[in-house]
Amino acid sequence: MTSTADATPGQPAPQPLSPVLVTGGTGKTGRRVVARLRELGVETRAASRSGETPFDWEDPATWAPALEGAAAVYIVPLDAVPSPTPAFVEQAVAAGVRRIVLLSARGVDEPGYFGDTLLNRGPHFQGEEAVRSAGPAWTILRPGWFTQNFTEGAFVDGVRAGELVLPVGDGKAAYIDTDDIAAVAVAALTEDGHDGEVYELSGPRALSVAEALDEIAKATGGPRASYVPVDPADFRKGLVEQGMSETDIELWTGGLDPIRTSREAPLKDGVRRALGRPPRDVADVFQDAAAAGVWG
Repeated sequence: MTSTADATPGQPAPQPLSPVLVTGGTGKTGRRVVARLRELGVETRAASRSGETPFDWEDPATWAPALEGAAAVYIVPLDAVPSPTPAFVEQAVAAGVRRIVLLSARGVDEPGYFGDTLLNRGPHFQGEEAVRSAGPAWTILRPGWFTQNFTEGAFVDGVRAGELVLPVGDGKAAYIDTDDIAAVAVAALTEDGHDGEVYELSGPRALSVAEALDEIAKATGGPRASYVPVDPADFRKGLVEQGMSETDIELWTGGLDPIRTSREAPLKDGVRRALGRPPRDVADVFQDAAAAGVWG
């Protein structure tokens, strides 16, 4: 791999493609990708419904203006059926995009990985197929569950309240730091050597939800939040009572199933292959979050 900072003696350093369009530019991975690219001096468009570059997956009229003149794009797809990613990729190619980095998901090519057929060969799989056949250079990232779900995502409210209720039993996951995902994405957008790569991304060890809560208690020095395992049917019933749509319920429960079954537990080497270093441990992420007062 050749960094933009590396060059043959006497030769100018290779320059990354720019501008780079980052969809989901205000989200968990997108905003980190934007920040890292701008630190490198790469012209970057942070695109989202609330971002500086207007972009809405559900409003295709916003796609072309966001893509105009873009040389590369980081795609954070919408979990929807049918997936809008193939149509967006087609527009990106027509707009002259020469490199695509796609945020996909672990297990998308494994039948039965998710507990529901909506996710199996679903939006992420369709996006991968579109990117592979589009023509521009491509890199696919397949992360598992994010460590940041405990610090800024789906689990944080339960941790703050002192009780996290989930239908995952004692299943384990090798949670991946979103900063590591962003670092891999930026490497793929700005360096040589990543074209055609599929990076499976995980953290360095697998933990149950209860063990993750133990790590948070160690980081904060305070009381440990309780983990309350619940039957999947009861969990689904609770989501219905909260008014969640059937589609969203299927996505949510299907996404949790690989934790329950420990399909998320096997360790993957994508971070090391892409960056030449190990992924960050949950303990390090939780120490940073505690110092920032996330659960305070």
